[in-house]
Parts: sequence; C-alpha cells; structure tokens
Amino acid sequence: MKVALKKDNIRKILAQRNISQNWLAFRVGTTSGYMSQMMTGKRNPSPKMRKKILKVLKDYEFEDLFKL
Repeated sequence: MKVALKKDNIRKILAQRNISQNWLAFRVGTTSGYMSQMMTGKRNPSPKMRKKILKVLKDYEFEDLFKL
C-alpha cells in the first residue's frame, strides 16, 4: 500500500509554525532533496520516515499528514 504526504496540510502546518521544509528535513534526518521529492509526490515516505515525521509533528495524527 502506498502512503503519500498530504502536502497541502504539511505546507499549512509548516507555515503556521513558521518553519521551513528544510528544517523539517533536518529534524527527521533526511536531505532537503528527499523531502522535496516527498512533498511533490515523486517519492513516498517509508514506514520509518512516516514515524519520524509523526514524532517531529507530534501534535498531529497520521490522517492529518498522510493519505493512503
């Protein structure tokens, strides 16, 4: 099953918190290029990456950040 980022929701969350996509990439331990690919839908986050994103954006649920 493919799971993708809800990129519009992620962008909205980042804007509300005044943080950048690069900051998020750093916090989850990936490159800005890989994060960009996930944000544009070219790549899908692995289960491990999804866990890291949920840990960093801990105020949000899986359904807020990802789509099946």
